Amino acid sequence: MAGIVFTEKIMQDFHHNRARALLQNAEELFTKQDVDTAVTAMADNLNARYNHPEAEAFPLVLGVMGGAVVFTGNLLPQLTFPLEFDYIHVSRYGDEDKGGEVVWKVVPRSNVAGRTVIVLDDILDEGETLAHVKQRLLDMGAAEVILAVFADKAIGKTKPVNADIVGLTIPNRFVVGFGMDAYGYWRNLPGLWAIRPEELQQT
Repeated sequence: MAGIVFTEKIMQDFHHNRARALLQNAEELFTKQDVDTAVTAMADNLNARYNHPEAEAFPLVLGVMGGAVVFTGNLLPQLTFPLEFDYIHVSRYGDEDKGGEVVWKVVPRSNVAGRTVIVLDDILDEGETLAHVKQRLLDMGAAEVILAVFADKAIGKTKPVNADIVGLTIPNRFVVGFGMDAYGYWRNLPGLWAIRPEELQQT
């Protein structure tokens, strides 16, 4: 038992030091105020679409786990129209950017047929996974699929899908904070920070 406790302490120290080292030379790209302003603007956009007497849609809002947890938790309380919330969980195996197999770990529990579906995700990177998600929901009968992503990464090339609503456009760098992570670290940061490539290689 003592050996197990000792090993656990070593691992905790390792992860603590590794996480600190990653952030030590990181560059803050967007402050908490920037992030809050962007989320509020996204909420205003959605409210303008769906919070008026003529709006007949009862949207199904789907958060993409787990990166969108923080974003979703900040956005939902600012939405002022009737909605139903659920979540989905998809993973890509093989090539992380393209060509890998997309596996659904959690599918929508509610019927999407004939409905407006709003998908919330933390980041639109290469776009392969979100393109798959959108097509899958349309194949399930969704009337329309609105992609609302907090961060759209400017990768310098055409993506297979575009977001309908974007919070921030970020540079083509490795970014952590507000749900985005490096090795599971720093999803909890209130702003967005860019990790230097050499720091990622050292860890």
